[in-house]
Order: sequence, then C-alpha cells, then structure tokens
Amino acid sequence: MATLKELQSLGQAVWLDFISRELMATGELSRRVSDGLRGLTSNPAIFEKALAQGGDYARQAKQLGAKGLDAKATYEGLAISDIKAAADALRRVYDETEGADGYVSLEVSPELANDTAGTLAEARRLWRDVARPNLMVKVPGTAAGAPAIRELIAEGINVNVTLLFAQAAYRAVAAAYVEGLQACLARGGKIDRVASVASFFVSRIDTAIDAQLEAKIAAASGEARAELKALRGKAAIANAKLAYQHYLQLSAGTDWKKLAAAGARPQRLLWASTSCKNPAYRDVIYVEELIGADTVNTLPPATLDAFLDHGKPRASITENVEAASRDLDALARHGISLDAVTDKLLEDGVKQFADAFDKLLAVVKAQSA
Repeated sequence: MATLKELQSLGQAVWLDFISRELMATGELSRRVSDGLRGLTSNPAIFEKALAQGGDYARQAKQLGAKGLDAKATYEGLAISDIKAAADALRRVYDETEGADGYVSLEVSPELANDTAGTLAEARRLWRDVARPNLMVKVPGTAAGAPAIRELIAEGINVNVTLLFAQAAYRAVAAAYVEGLQACLARGGKIDRVASVASFFVSRIDTAIDAQLEAKIAAASGEARAELKALRGKAAIANAKLAYQHYLQLSAGTDWKKLAAAGARPQRLLWASTSCKNPAYRDVIYVEELIGADTVNTLPPATLDAFLDHGKPRASITENVEAASRDLDALARHGISLDAVTDKLLEDGVKQFADAFDKLLAVVKAQSA
C-alpha cells in the first residue's frame, strides 16, 4: 500500500477535499493527520452535502435562526464552527512545519467571483471571524479575483486561489502573489507566515476535451484518427505539467529570490478536481502523474483511499514535459482550442459553485425555520 508519507518525501502534501462534523467527531480527521494528511479544503458543494445530513447542523441552524440571522449568516455560523474545529485538528501540522502546511480552506461567496471589492470585504471578515493562522480564504482566480488576491496577501491573509484552468490565469495569480508579498514588505510587514496555494483544476479539462476528441475521431480515418485517439486523456496532465514549468521559472527568478531571502514561502500549485471521471483511465491517474516538489494534491475521500490502496508514487511532474507541449500543439492542430475550453470551464465552474451555494442556503433556510 502507498502512504502519504511517501508523497511527502517527494515534496507533495496531500489535503482532503471534504469536511463534515462527523469527520471530526469520529476522530477520522485526526487519524488521517497521523497517517500524513497535511490539510483540508472545502467548497459550497461540499458544505451543502454536509449540511443536508441535518442532525447537529439542523439544531445549530435553528439556534442561529432564532437570533434573527438570515440564511447566509446562519450558513457562515455553521461553516465557521466546522472550519475552526478542522483548523484546530490540523494545528499541530501547522506548528510542526512552522506554517508550511496544516491549512484549512473556506471560500468566499461564489456570487463575488467578479466583484473585487466584495471579495476583499468578505475575505477580511472571514479571516477575522475564524481567527486561526492556518486558515486559507478561497478566492476564485478570475480577472476580478487577481487584484483581490494581491491585496489580501499584502495584508498578510492566506489565500487559496481556486478555479484555475488556464496557464495564463495561473501566471496572473502567481504574479499577484509576488506583488502582494512585495507590497507587504514595503508596508513593513513580515512575510514568513503568509501562505498561498494556486488550485489548478485537472480532470474537468479531460472531460471537456475528450468529448471533442470523440466527435472528431468518429469523423476521421487513417493517421489522423490514430493521432486523435492517442490524445485522449492527455490534455489535463499536459496543461498541469506546463503550469508547473512556469512555477519553476518563477522560483528561479530574481524577484522571487529576493522575497525568499526575506522568508517568503512559495505559492504551491495545488491539483484540484483530481477524482477520475472516465472509467477507462486509471482511477488515480491525477495523483500518480502530478507528483513533485512544492505541490499539493487535494483528494476526495474515495480517491485518497484508492491511492492508498494501489497508488504508485514517483516524481512524475517533470517527466515528459516536451511530450506534454507536443500534445497540446497537436490538439490545436486538430482544431481543439484549449483556451476556449478553459474559458468555458471557468465560466461553468463559477456558475456551478454559485448554484451549489444557492442550494446550500435553501437547506440552511429550511433547517433554521
């Protein structure tokens, strides 16, 4: 069986993409931390599933509703209780690693994805209300999100940049992180405990591109058909590997070296959406093929358990980079635009999280009535 500590030895931290009170009350989170789990992420869809269970959530929702709080304020009260408990369970990881790991993520409202000022106000409030140094506030990596990320980092607020699909979007938020650290230093702040991850989504890219490939395969023949077939399941990993190359280039630059000398921590790439959606592929493909130094992989429980059962760790993120570039070039040559796909995935991702947030608020409203 693979272990999380094997991944740690290769430079990768594993976080759990799940939260619930049962996870903490049963001791499962503490057990997984002892096994090598280094953090936890949440999103509106995860909270919606947790709150729908009722029980203690429903009881607390009624108590908060009785105080006259609306559905959103009630949800935040419920979520912040869970985030505080998870942060406390992971605090020993944070302390042992001197702030390198042990983080818990809580997302700003998806309705603010295109609102810089609104994102800043809500992120500051969540940071203040949770009051844990190992919190990361999740902010979408949209055009409006980038300036908010820069300012939050400048203020010393940890940020998990979410919903990154395109390499250009990643480069923009990586620059925002550097600029935020520089601004923090210029204001006389300390940057040795400011942390950030850039959550780069993976499997959704293959799902979208494979659908286009299947349509083209049906209409092709000969060498073109063979090449199209060979491109299935390649785009997401290739895209991630090239993003990591940008990370390496940034880390070798003069600006970053100056910040590192002042104690700055790297903004690690975090692989998100790593459960495999296609049964034709190995179920841990988005774990095994994206392992490397200064990375994080956030896994839902089923994918984490699958990897522990039959995963094969190796330093894979820097393998076959030239082949990855050729694969993306081949997609373009066959008329498949990665930029168009990632733009649509970002648009859809914002809407999906907003829809999940609306469902979540409906559940909370029913429970607090």
